[in-house]
Amino acid sequence: MKKVCIVTGSSRGIGKGIAMAFAKEGARIVINYCSHDADARETADEITKQHHAEVEIVKADVSKEEEVIEMIKNIKDRFGTVDILINNAGIHKDSMVWKMNSSFWNEVMSTNLTGAFLCTKHVLPIMREKLWGRIVNISSVVGQIGTFGTCNYAASKSGLFGFTKGVAKEVADKNITVNCVALGYIDAGMNLRLPEEIRQKALQDIPMKRFGKIGEVTDLVVFLCTSEASSYITGQVIHINGGYYM
Repeated sequence: MKKVCIVTGSSRGIGKGIAMAFAKEGARIVINYCSHDADARETADEITKQHHAEVEIVKADVSKEEEVIEMIKNIKDRFGTVDILINNAGIHKDSMVWKMNSSFWNEVMSTNLTGAFLCTKHVLPIMREKLWGRIVNISSVVGQIGTFGTCNYAASKSGLFGFTKGVAKEVADKNITVNCVALGYIDAGMNLRLPEEIRQKALQDIPMKRFGKIGEVTDLVVFLCTSEASSYITGQVIHINGGYYM
């Protein structure tokens, strides 16, 4: 394939799984991270050893425009282009809204929603010029149903739905697709860091009575970005949640 693929927040968890899946398909991978240096290096080493793919590690806070600009510049210097962007970077800082510190709101929105905007903004000139690109925004079922104590996270992930649809309309005539994958409880990433009692309660509410597998996420994301069969799919919010939200 040899496409150049940026996966934000890919030093570990679901982002790592997505990066590994694209490397398996032959893509050149950009591991973006903000704070987990050792994890980023370990992920890059795994990709190189398992799939012999070219990898670039870029430390950048996606909520800061100057760092995003520098990241894209570095990628262009290394690989010459950007073909695929997976906006996966996300954080959560939970609190009931009447107790929530404004910094919790601002930090979550800045990373989860503004980060996707900034990365998209700065890769689109490259994609528009060559008349091809694929963007997938990783959202959450929490943005569809809300959960107690997560109004900031829910708002940021719900915001990705509208962002996806708006951008998809703006770039559809340039052969660029923009889609959103809304994840339920996946056995990776943030879900693994939840208290066990919360995980068990969520499990009871999932009709399929199990958590999603990382491969069930990565297969869809890779399909949306690499298969000709997905070239007419854009502006969509696709759910992977085992029936938790229908």
